[in-house]
Amino acid sequence: MFAMVAARLGAPVTAMDDLLNDFLAETSEILAEAGGALVAWEADPADRERLDAIFRFVHTIKGSSGFLSLPRVTALAHAAEDALDQVRRGQRQADAALVTAVLGIVDRLSDLCAALGTQGSEPAGDDSAVIAALASTGSAPVAPAESAAEPARSDAEADDLSVDLQAWRSIRVPLPLLDSVMTGVTDIVLARNEFSRMLRESGADASLVASFDRLSDSIAAMRQSVSHMRMQRIDKLFAPLPRIVRDLAQDLGKKVEFSATGGEVELDREMMENIRDPLIHIVRNALDHGIEPLDQRVAAGKSVTATLSVSARQSGNQIEIEVRDDGRGLSPDALAAKAIASRILTAAEARALSPKDKLELIFRPGFSTAAKVTSVSGRGVGMDIVKANLERIGGIVELRNEEGRGLAIVLRVPMTLTIISGLMVRAAAQYFAIPRGAVREILLENSDSVRIDRVGGGELVTVRGEQFPLLRLETILDCDVDESDDADERAIVIVRPGQGLSYAISVAAIHDHEELVIKPAAPPIMATGLYAGTTLPDNGRPVLLLDVQGVMAAAAIDASESGRAAAGAGEAEDAAASVRDAAQLLLFRDIDQRLRGVRLSVIERVEEVPVLALFESAGQVRAQIGEQIFPVHADRLPDTQGTVKLLRLHDGRAVLCYPIDAVIDIVRLPDAVQPAATPGLIAGVVLVGGEPVEVIDPFWLMERYAPVAASLVETRQPLCTLAGDQDGWGDNFLAPLLRQAGYRVAGSDEAGGERPDVMLCLADDPAQCGVAGDDVPMIRLRASLEAAASDEESVYRYDRQALLEALRRRVGGGRAA
Repeated sequence: MFAMVAARLGAPVTAMDDLLNDFLAETSEILAEAGGALVAWEADPADRERLDAIFRFVHTIKGSSGFLSLPRVTALAHAAEDALDQVRRGQRQADAALVTAVLGIVDRLSDLCAALGTQGSEPAGDDSAVIAALASTGSAPVAPAESAAEPARSDAEADDLSVDLQAWRSIRVPLPLLDSVMTGVTDIVLARNEFSRMLRESGADASLVASFDRLSDSIAAMRQSVSHMRMQRIDKLFAPLPRIVRDLAQDLGKKVEFSATGGEVELDREMMENIRDPLIHIVRNALDHGIEPLDQRVAAGKSVTATLSVSARQSGNQIEIEVRDDGRGLSPDALAAKAIASRILTAAEARALSPKDKLELIFRPGFSTAAKVTSVSGRGVGMDIVKANLERIGGIVELRNEEGRGLAIVLRVPMTLTIISGLMVRAAAQYFAIPRGAVREILLENSDSVRIDRVGGGELVTVRGEQFPLLRLETILDCDVDESDDADERAIVIVRPGQGLSYAISVAAIHDHEELVIKPAAPPIMATGLYAGTTLPDNGRPVLLLDVQGVMAAAAIDASESGRAAAGAGEAEDAAASVRDAAQLLLFRDIDQRLRGVRLSVIERVEEVPVLALFESAGQVRAQIGEQIFPVHADRLPDTQGTVKLLRLHDGRAVLCYPIDAVIDIVRLPDAVQPAATPGLIAGVVLVGGEPVEVIDPFWLMERYAPVAASLVETRQPLCTLAGDQDGWGDNFLAPLLRQAGYRVAGSDEAGGERPDVMLCLADDPAQCGVAGDDVPMIRLRASLEAAASDEESVYRYDRQALLEALRRRVGGGRAA
């Protein structure tokens, strides 16, 4: 393996120029490898591994060019990817014509990269002929691709061109040579530290100290330069992500808030190159698969604006990069079902998997959760490559899943040899180092601004009104306090191991800050989780570097910064409770383009249905959604085509659909509401962001539509049995009426063992109907208009209202016809 060292010439360039230069260097390497791989694959088309490698080459170019807005490069790579994917899926035969056509794509991409290096932007041109050649099944060679570069230049312009080309040229240095240089610099730093100690102890004169200081500055500059050859701030890895998130979110119609933290963490340059593509793939997956469409987020009670964060931190001898979203997360059962459908697993194998094993299915080659193939995802290429790339450099991928609430994917890569600034401390007669970047504050334990209290089995230190969990380093290390330590020198170091975390460490004494060369310690020492490595300071005695995150984990303390301030803690809790209890308002644009809102708690979901699902019946607009019919608050059917969004308002029993144009956001319902003068659709007006919003009155809506809505709700329908139906009148005339009124109808011998709610006797003689049962009421229907006797309890068979009233009194349920 080799590492790239960019040879920059000329004036400084912007961040986007850096990204373009990196893309050109990377793409040139890929294209060089792809050409040879294509020729070798042509000789052996059955070589699946080589085909997969070629496919990944063009897949990488497509993904990298997408966020740099290079449409020609993206289109060419995507076309080649499609053709190669057809071969991978057995839908196309590999032949010479295909290889020639893909080589034509490679040549055109090389020309475009050359033009990008000279012009700084993608030149205009037509690639349709090159792309169309991929569809050819013949063996005729494809015409050479036209050059994308500009016409020949003059000699003077050629000189300028040679300078421009240097902006993205790179040289390759063998890693062993870089390691040798780094080791040499490490030895120089250690020697400098030792010489510094000797000067302090010898009491050297000022001129000698001044000369040493100049030498020390030169060593520091050289160390920094050499370190930058191998190490790199991780914020360069994060630089393209905001643009990727922005563009892809717009393409997908999603609102996403992106954040990146931990950019100051340094990572080995080679490792950064190895995780660049996996990180981009994970971010794109989170946007495409993880974060739900707007309507689904509203239905789940989430904010319309999704959050996607990328963070980096040092943990022990590893660097952790976490990509977290608040989307739908992963469903283990759904992943297993998809794997069965894709024939990756059998049903028996899937049943034997644990939930964790089911989540690991996303790392299977060829597995994809996408419903269809797009330019974003869906080919089953990605997470298996992510895992393979991480494992190749000694890293791992970890999933932290909350189904329905989000997913975090953590990439862990080892921390290589590095030089950091450290704080030297003493405890139990031993010296330890704390990374200077994690130190927030240093105080003497007997300072007037420090108060230590025992709470339960632990200690809390209060510094200027802010409380921190206090850990004594001797206790963490399971060592005794050295009796020779001076109590007046005892100090407290407040450390911040990560964003939103802080705690305090009590040590016997504080010593100097030093530049420390960090190397991995012995495996048994690293296995404790308390140390990030070992170092050799200027006194020549090996010192262990504390892992502030590992110390916190070993002590099992809550180092959260929220709510630690003693002053105003009660007010903060009250304010937090007020925010939690506040009603939320869903803002939407009505079909008449008015800005309106409704309490989120009354909304069951937001449904997008075809306009054809709406129909009019008995003067009322209704919507058929699946097997159910709901009333719609509308005077007439929409006169548009396509789809319509419906707010489904639910009162616990009935549903009413309210058509809207678009969902805007979810906000806190302001306390100040200007009520409407009279009851109606609008309950009042509030100000949201300085703009007036009409608030819908759900009580008025449900009051108006409740009878219709309730009639459409699926409830248990009372069972009526018909007895004595000798002439079939009950089946032909009575049963349709009863079913329309909300009752189930069965013959006396058709109830299937279910207890009827009422028996209707149709015979003139009640004895012919048999016995209904002690707890089953009976209603006798007579054929004559007038009753035979004044005390006879029967209902004329054609008296609709009397029959339904009798049923209501004896049974309940049903509805008026």
